[in-house]
Amino acid sequence: MSAYDCVMSARANDRPTAIDYITRIFGDSFFELHGDRRFADDKAIIGGIAELNGKPVTVIALEKGRNLKERMNRNFGSAHPEGYRKALRLMKQAEKFHRPVICFVDTSGAYCGIGAEERGQGQAIAENLMEMMTLKTPILSIFIGEGGSGGALALAVADEVWMLENAIYSVISPEGCASILWKDASRTAEASECLKLTSQDLFKMGVIERIIREPKDVDSRLFDSLKNLIAQTFEKKAEMNPEKLVEMRYSRFRKF
Repeated sequence: MSAYDCVMSARANDRPTAIDYITRIFGDSFFELHGDRRFADDKAIIGGIAELNGKPVTVIALEKGRNLKERMNRNFGSAHPEGYRKALRLMKQAEKFHRPVICFVDTSGAYCGIGAEERGQGQAIAENLMEMMTLKTPILSIFIGEGGSGGALALAVADEVWMLENAIYSVISPEGCASILWKDASRTAEASECLKLTSQDLFKMGVIERIIREPKDVDSRLFDSLKNLIAQTFEKKAEMNPEKLVEMRYSRFRKF
């Protein structure tokens, strides 16, 4: 599969979204929490508490929506500053109660409208990067579709970052890259190759720790396997000293 094929697969309308992963992995145990306590509740980011094999975890996810009505309601998965502030509020709460944090990432990027900029979009993302780097609880981020620039990175300063086989993670969209480099959006496929945005490319470069294989027909095998891997990872991380955990997370990003 070419890089551009991965881009199209990551954007496919029938691809499972964050809600599907939350429902299939955590079931009825997920309890959603709302609002950033400053401005509003951003529906592009879902956050709350759930049980994983009987143990509490904090779940935060970027949700695109599964049809046009849902996507409009979720702003197509492009979060406003209040969404990132909500996520950070829940992460700090998780730290207080010693709950591990699991993030599901699927966004073309943070919302770049005037209102978002006026309310401090750049600061909200930067604050997440800084606070996540020192959060004294395990963090795992999984890219399930698109991972666009700072909008994705704001939920990806983690101890480990995983990607589904056909997900993508890039500093800019292929269309944006082609328009900037060559002033020609028709060279999107070429830009996709140059960006090294596939899970295989990023694994080779050490940007991610694990590639999750995707069955041709999405079924319970994917979710069951992912649930077990998440649980095993959190069990290992829970045994670590919080100070050591933070030190290793910092070193992970310094290597880049």
